[in-house]
Amino acid sequence: MANREAIGKKVSASRKYLGLTQLQLSTQTRINKTTISEIENGRFTGSFDIFERLLDSVGLQFEVTEKKQSLPKWDEIHDLFPEDE
Repeated sequence: MANREAIGKKVSASRKYLGLTQLQLSTQTRINKTTISEIENGRFTGSFDIFERLLDSVGLQFEVTEKKQSLPKWDEIHDLFPEDE
């Protein structure tokens, strides 16, 4: 699953592809323009309902997947935790 910033970029790109400004989308969805801006900039922490309505209005949807976790390879550990020299 993408993080908020990646989702926001997709929302913004989809809105622009549809030829809509944030104000036009706000009028169309009855979602405050500031809220749309927060979503597009990855800073929205509000209602899932609002998020879902906005995604639907620009032709996107949520997809829930298993969380992918990966451990670093042994030779990468030194790069992650370098000793002070």
